[in-house]
Amino acid sequence: MNLQKIIFVLLFHYSLFIPHTLQAEIITIGDELLIGMTVDTNSAWMATELTSIGFRVYQITSVSDNKEHIIKAIDQAMSRSELVLVTGGLGPTSDDITKQTIAGYFDSELVMNESVLNKITQMVGSRGIEMNENNRRQALVPEKCTVLENSRGTAPGMLFNRGGKILVSMPGVPNEMKYIMNAHVIPHIKTWFKRGAIVYRLVMTYGTFEARLAEILEDFEEELPVGISLAYLPTGGIIKLRLTARADTESAAMDMVNGQVLKLESIIPQYIYGYDGIMLEEAVGRMLADRGLTISTAESCTGGNIARMITSIPGSSRYYRGSVIAYDNSVKISELGVSDDLLASNGTVSEQVAKQMAEAIRHKLDTDFGVSTTGIAGPDGGTGDKPAGTVWIGVSSKSGTTARRFQFGGERDANIRRSSLAALNMLREQIVSL
Repeated sequence: MNLQKIIFVLLFHYSLFIPHTLQAEIITIGDELLIGMTVDTNSAWMATELTSIGFRVYQITSVSDNKEHIIKAIDQAMSRSELVLVTGGLGPTSDDITKQTIAGYFDSELVMNESVLNKITQMVGSRGIEMNENNRRQALVPEKCTVLENSRGTAPGMLFNRGGKILVSMPGVPNEMKYIMNAHVIPHIKTWFKRGAIVYRLVMTYGTFEARLAEILEDFEEELPVGISLAYLPTGGIIKLRLTARADTESAAMDMVNGQVLKLESIIPQYIYGYDGIMLEEAVGRMLADRGLTISTAESCTGGNIARMITSIPGSSRYYRGSVIAYDNSVKISELGVSDDLLASNGTVSEQVAKQMAEAIRHKLDTDFGVSTTGIAGPDGGTGDKPAGTVWIGVSSKSGTTARRFQFGGERDANIRRSSLAALNMLREQIVSL
């Protein structure tokens, strides 16, 4: 690492602790999280929201439904951070102990809140359920908290302020937590905390691997100005490049990020397909819709997955006509006109078959583009020259037909997804070249 890079890293890490960067922590409570019965999606969502309004999330902690564990986690978080968000353990049953535990931590008695009780009574009654003592107990709230109304459920949120540090306890049900965050927590903390701004953008890329992309962008990273960072977020063949800028104002941070995005566009234009989390199938769909173009697919090894991805996007009927899932050779012959001689001489997994499938589906459904896949999804079925993960993808248009061989791994689900993404990217490249 050269001196310039070392100086940048030191300055960036120092910038995390300057006054305008506030620190937050997230605590999720529940045995079901620790045994894997429930996946914690709350933390990821809250962390994203907190980052977007200028907080640095220092730690995310999951603890069991145990009083001592909960108190220890809260005590440590409150000692380190200005804001602590807690979810879980606010239900009506005996194993939900969060409310009582937090009330004790803040030396607060539980009192009946008539407003919460009336709301619970109305909600339970509207569902045709008889009100019982468990429901009534949910209207007991710590007297020292600010009650945060929850229109999505029966358990309210609770906000505590100790010496300028804030703790908010919310239900673990995701839609209830999100409602309380959006309706109450985020507006409150925007008012209470003097924050700097943190802005980030995702540059979506496909077509190379992480190590190669990092090699291409080495000089770009070294030249990043103080206060902005780059992270690589690979998943299933897609690599998200996250640019994060910290500044005193949102406009200043946005200017920093957008300037670096322009540089990336000049360095790796062939790999960038979109921004800010857009899926490849949506990006390709927009390109087709904007140009008034149509597509059809002929799928063998992907088994209809490309069709599923395309049609998962609202409005895809504007550009997608349909598919033939030619999994067996008999279907390739009968529905797509692939000849017996071609299959015998070149094999099912071949350039010639991929091209003929793409051309056939384009003509059969009268579309501007035809896309095909034929390959060995695995883990079985491979040979010496065509191991599992070998896939040929074809794209046909009036300008001609091309096919490309890909060699993926031996894991079936991953091969299907990678083949589908590769096919969509080949289509994207064809559209761009028009």
